[in-house]
Amino acid sequence: MKAVLAGTVIAEADDADLISIEGNWYFPLTSVAPGVLVESPTPYTCPWKGEAQYYSAVVDGEQYKDAAWGYPRPYPSAQERVGKDISGHIAFAPSVEVGP
Repeated sequence: MKAVLAGTVIAEADDADLISIEGNWYFPLTSVAPGVLVESPTPYTCPWKGEAQYYSAVVDGEQYKDAAWGYPRPYPSAQERVGKDISGHIAFAPSVEVGP
């Protein structure tokens, strides 16, 4: 599966390495192209996943605010509910095209 922003593939991973949560595909952080993600200060805490870390994406010198997010230190309830550790994964905003 690929994540494409502004015509550029910013992440690519095998389906087996993805985690589906609430309609979003979470990609391993290691599948993201180097230098694309920049931490964002946007705050958000999910009641069952924990505190999110948002990222802006940089493609061809243009920054796309809050294009991705992940949970670096998820609550134990997240792992229990999903059945996997999501700490090393990120999902993409609707502005990023995710598909085969």
